[in-house]
Amino acid sequence: MTDPDARVLRADASRNRDELLKVATRVFVSADSPPSMRAIAREAGVGIATLYRHFPTREALVDAVYRDQVERLTAGARGLRAELPPAEALRRWMDLFGEWIATKNGMLDTLLAMIESGEIAHVRTQTELLAAIDGLLDAGRATGEFRTDVSAEDVAAGLIGIFTVSCSSGSDGRTDRLLNVFLDGLRHRA
Repeated sequence: MTDPDARVLRADASRNRDELLKVATRVFVSADSPPSMRAIAREAGVGIATLYRHFPTREALVDAVYRDQVERLTAGARGLRAELPPAEALRRWMDLFGEWIATKNGMLDTLLAMIESGEIAHVRTQTELLAAIDGLLDAGRATGEFRTDVSAEDVAAGLIGIFTVSCSSGSDGRTDRLLNVFLDGLRHRA
């Protein structure tokens, strides 16, 4: 039996899958409650059968969106680190982290159930994200820009706190201010 993830998708099937992931991510961000699979398929411009062919269950779709976002977040850290000075790279990555947090809105219940059941390896995700933060911090430490007494876990906890507070207040301006203050606290002082 062929593993469905291992088979090569036709170009149109690959485009459909990519579009479904993109639309599902956008819908999950804006949803206050879990959106229907039919609504996601409709917005992606495909039939419900096409959605279920790629993602046979809501859990399969949530898993794919979650993994896609983690990969974008970790790849984003590498790309930003290669292109920008350390502080600017970290600040831009903080925005990516906020977008990643926001994708959880419409899929939180399913995601939490999947983490609890072991369907999603939360520990692996945590390790990947902490490694991304470490890479950004190490770049700033190498230039003397960032403090040496701050860990990736400290940064992750700070970001989760900031996004939790700012999501409940609904103020984007406040989020940017808090992220800038947080980044300023990471800087090495002579």
